[in-house]
Amino acid sequence: MFQITNTTQDPIFFILTGFPGFEASHVWISIPFCCFYTISIMGNITILGVIHAEPSLHQPMYLFLSMLALTDLGLTLTTLPTVMQLLWFNVQEISFEACFAQIFFIHTFSFMESSVLLAMSYDRYMAICRPLHYASVLTNETIGKIGLAILCRCILAVLPSLFLLKRLPFCRSHLLSHSYCLHQDMIRLVCADIRLNSWYGFALVLLIIVLDPVLIVLSYAMILKSVLSVTSMVERLRAFNNCLSHILAVLVLYIPMVGVSMTHRFAKHTSPLVHVIMANIYLLAPPVMNPIIYSVKTKQIRQGIIRFLSHRNRH
Repeated sequence: MFQITNTTQDPIFFILTGFPGFEASHVWISIPFCCFYTISIMGNITILGVIHAEPSLHQPMYLFLSMLALTDLGLTLTTLPTVMQLLWFNVQEISFEACFAQIFFIHTFSFMESSVLLAMSYDRYMAICRPLHYASVLTNETIGKIGLAILCRCILAVLPSLFLLKRLPFCRSHLLSHSYCLHQDMIRLVCADIRLNSWYGFALVLLIIVLDPVLIVLSYAMILKSVLSVTSMVERLRAFNNCLSHILAVLVLYIPMVGVSMTHRFAKHTSPLVHVIMANIYLLAPPVMNPIIYSVKTKQIRQGIIRFLSHRNRH
């Protein structure tokens, strides 16, 4: 039904599967997805609004948090249209160009999430290990340059993989196994030599998905060494508490990421539904959980939200 027999040209569209075996329950499945998307959008907009409205939060740590919130917002809005129109209206078709655009934004924002968390670990390292140099090193200009470097890094990393994929012929079934477009999903539909794509993908994994967490772990090793040298238990606990929100955000990103990778590599013959659920957890967990983590664990954000809501109620 969804086969496209043209083997010489790019397909006009792809078909999104959604949740295989549960097509009749898509409307019910849309309820938790709608809740997650709402929490993510409202939570990240609230974080951005509070940081913008509170002059006391115009500090490096919270500027990096703003970058994280913008990244999470972008990741949410990238998948929301195709997922919800599939679940609500059973719209399965997505054009060739739209699919490539979605791949670009999904992978760019995913890599940006990792890069921003790496920058935040550097912020925590400077604050705890080199507090006397913190203000002079992490100026607004420096933070702006870091943000620009993250954006350029991720865009330049993703674009070659799209160009390599675009040059290949799609002459198999054009049925995608998720509710949005993923590079690893589309590459299975290619009927040509994909060794160059595979090698570039492997290099990309090493450059970002492996290098970033390794550098984060190294930064926390130095932080731990610095904290343990402090004699006061109160100061130790304060330092650890300042890092807790960031550590939780790192775990929320990398645990699902590793889970998806392990599922694709070692559980290829499991139910397609497992792969779909894991992929959705991977993309939804950070945007949903990060605002909650920082609202609960960061006193300044929590107080800013309370003041923001109190101000709105008075008006």
